[in-house]
Amino acid sequence: MPEHVIKMPDLGEGIVEAELVAWHVQPGDLVVEDQALADVMTDKASVEIPSPVAGRVVALGAELGALLRVGSELIRIELGEGAAAPRAPRAPGSASASASAAGSTVQAAPTPAPTPVTAAPIAASPPPAPARAVPPHAPQAPASADRPIASPSVRRRAWELDIDLKDVPPSGPGGRVLHADLDAAAARRPAAAASRPAPATAPTPRPPTPSQRPAPSSPPDDSVQAVPVIGLRRRIAMQMQDAKRRIPHFSYVEEVDVTDLERLRAQLNATHAATRGKLTLLPFLMRAIVRVLPGFPQINARFDDEKGIVSRHRAVHLGIATQTDAGLLVPVVRHAETLDLWASAAEVARLAEAARVGRITRGEMAGSTLTITSLGPLGGIATTPIINQPEVAIVGVNRIVERLALRDGGVVARQVMNLSSSFDHRVVDGLDAARFIQAVRAGLEQPASLFID
Repeated sequence: MPEHVIKMPDLGEGIVEAELVAWHVQPGDLVVEDQALADVMTDKASVEIPSPVAGRVVALGAELGALLRVGSELIRIELGEGAAAPRAPRAPGSASASASAAGSTVQAAPTPAPTPVTAAPIAASPPPAPARAVPPHAPQAPASADRPIASPSVRRRAWELDIDLKDVPPSGPGGRVLHADLDAAAARRPAAAASRPAPATAPTPRPPTPSQRPAPSSPPDDSVQAVPVIGLRRRIAMQMQDAKRRIPHFSYVEEVDVTDLERLRAQLNATHAATRGKLTLLPFLMRAIVRVLPGFPQINARFDDEKGIVSRHRAVHLGIATQTDAGLLVPVVRHAETLDLWASAAEVARLAEAARVGRITRGEMAGSTLTITSLGPLGGIATTPIINQPEVAIVGVNRIVERLALRDGGVVARQVMNLSSSFDHRVVDGLDAARFIQAVRAGLEQPASLFID
């Protein structure tokens, strides 16, 4: 039977290589035209590679995590009798891109290419048993009879939730499993677990002595799980490493009394939450930052250290670090200086939801001039956030705690939190960094000043 070699396609935009992050087929599988064969990831997106022919998979061209150059061999398919001839190559950039792993991570600047992973040599699988030829225009089918159709982000999330995709009823087009299907499957599990009776245990009067302890029923488990660092997780690791290697970080932590701000926030939510939406602390912090940034143009900037150019921006494009199932992403609130509290809150909520469900676009992930990061209720006392290169500053929010303080000769309870920020010491002097955070602090401690022009 003739064989058809599918090569790594040209994905456009000057991309010369991509990382192999998922195989949807294995040697011996029958495939049809347009069936997904593999997922590859570039600096900009995750791309699904479809099959231009129908036939049987003979060999895979690389192992997961390998960096494949455009034109290198991806997979070999043996054409069946009557199988359709290969279609003409698609135009660059025509492969379907998934925004769930779109370019920007918490360090969004381009990074040097990592050392390529050596691809496994292509070895033909044993000759398959004779099988009925695949018709040239058969309807699209799953990659194999026991492999559900799902995007890489859905597969990763199912693995994290310990859910077998074969047990999840699909609701997407063509039998594709969606994030909503995982949510429904996860919601069914607690009820099933609760319906099982708890095993009865006999009370023990006192712990046995070492000589009385019974031998363990099974030997201790010393197994080790090797988890390849590939896909978006590898991109995040590379960006973090590059930012720490290239940027001399200067961290500054300042305590902020947010008692009056929290009182104002509670009043606004009680009055307007039903019609305008609920306000968190983040919109107030955004407003405090955009009000003081004009006095610190060196902080609202991006630094191209290869060209030695600092680009100072008048517009404030705030990156909001967002944790998703696929990893840490940084969607961007554009022209934050033009938004009021509720508009800021609505835009942050929209972008965070889009990032978590995989609908974020490349344009919504690029061009930030300053990043805000927060661990929410787990914010801790202080952090040392890593700068989102090529920016020169990042502001971190820690959790709010109640402490006793001296006020007018008396001891009172106040709500305080820390702002933990990092600055690129090549561009921002320590004194300017401290003055900037002190100005943000003043706005948060006197929240009425945030609304005075």
